[in-house]
Amino acid sequence: MATQPVAPQLDWQVLDTYKTPMEIAWQFDYEIGIEKLRNLYSKAKQFQWDAEQKLDWSVEVDPSKPIVGEDRFMFLQMPFMQRMSKSQREMFTAHATAQLLSQFLHGEQGALMTAAALTHAVPDYEAKLYGATQTMDEARHVEVYERYVRKLAIVYPISPWLKEIIDLTLQGDHFVKILIGMNMVVEGLALAAFHNMRRQATCPLLKDLTHYVLQDESRHVAFGNVYVKETIAAMHPDDREDVAQFAFDAVKSMVDSQGGVDGKGQRKGDPGFFKVLEHCNIDPQDFIKGIIEAGAAGINAKLPPGSIHSFKDLMMPALVRVGAVTPRTRELYKQAAIPVWEDASVLESMEDASTGDIVIPETAH
Repeated sequence: MATQPVAPQLDWQVLDTYKTPMEIAWQFDYEIGIEKLRNLYSKAKQFQWDAEQKLDWSVEVDPSKPIVGEDRFMFLQMPFMQRMSKSQREMFTAHATAQLLSQFLHGEQGALMTAAALTHAVPDYEAKLYGATQTMDEARHVEVYERYVRKLAIVYPISPWLKEIIDLTLQGDHFVKILIGMNMVVEGLALAAFHNMRRQATCPLLKDLTHYVLQDESRHVAFGNVYVKETIAAMHPDDREDVAQFAFDAVKSMVDSQGGVDGKGQRKGDPGFFKVLEHCNIDPQDFIKGIIEAGAAGINAKLPPGSIHSFKDLMMPALVRVGAVTPRTRELYKQAAIPVWEDASVLESMEDASTGDIVIPETAH
């Protein structure tokens, strides 16, 4: 019989509302003028899937047993964690997994709202059609992650930094900013996490679920590239700089939240993660000392072979190729010690899959 942990009592808002400067754009010219978008819309229709039929929800998920490989969590490499009992490390892995998957769930709700907003705001007919399919995709992703996380019996609150970047995106005053904030910045982070999770998942249901989500997300990234590139190219230079500044601010916020592009610096405090420590009877101060100890010993977490680096492989190359990085903002990235990576080979390998099967080069960092 699977052991179900008691969900911790989490004090976080159920409902949060605010007003956004949303533009609504009617379009009465129904001619599709961008062939790549026509093809993307066609692919989106072909690869819709029903989570009830596609996934085997009868698979039992035992939160007391690892559902992803231990190398998914860099913290387990710390001597501090190695000194703990096996059962305590397993409890930490279970709760850290639940906390991570809860962020997938909340992030997909944010993506659902941004996709719906885009369908209202984009001025082109073909973009509205595609935006509608992306909205359906994101609704399905919320459905599957909510159902899976419920099997773990624990839903952790949204991380403040994730809510901050999604709120910033939703309050953007131009649809291009929404596309940059979600389809490139947030989903750049999410795509890497999904890909790496699929490689390391030991639970067959989680592996299959993530596989199908990745197929959808590959199209979302392609949409950002096709549509944003043409729109930015047609903008007045002042408007282009405004969009580039938004992109820099979004990336900088994400980098700060992650403790740098390689995650080795100071991260923003996360109440949800502190709840993980609390539930596992780990003193937060001892945990922080353990991180310092590991750093002093030269123990730096490295992504396993074949993993994707969110900033290097996805986020920055996506922004560069659509023109959302200008000479002026390149200097801002330099001052902030954020490399402007431009190699889009991993990104393109996701978008070029004609059947929805994603093949990532094993040389990916």
